[in-house]
Amino acid sequence: MICRLWRGWTTQANAAAYDSVVRGQVIPGIESRRVPGFRHIDLVRRDLGDEVEFVTLMWFDDLDAVNRFAGEDYAVSHVPEAARAVLARFDERAAHYEVLDRREQ
Repeated sequence: MICRLWRGWTTQANAAAYDSVVRGQVIPGIESRRVPGFRHIDLVRRDLGDEVEFVTLMWFDDLDAVNRFAGEDYAVSHVPEAARAVLARFDERAAHYEVLDRREQ
């Protein structure tokens, strides 16, 4: 299993707008693609005082599934314009981790 990690930061003032874009457009758009080998996506946030960090964790069966999702250069971040408009900065490339142990409770 592969975990794709990506981070973006907003100002406090733009955090609710970014949350709305991601949960209202980005995640439903990803899910509607029904990419074989894509398992699920998690969205988390952390208040850092003057900014808010958002992290997406996407879970895939393998790197082939990541390639089907993101293309040949699968680490390149795909950030829609609506999200870019409210982000202060973001990872240009996503990080990919081999999942060694994931235990459902």
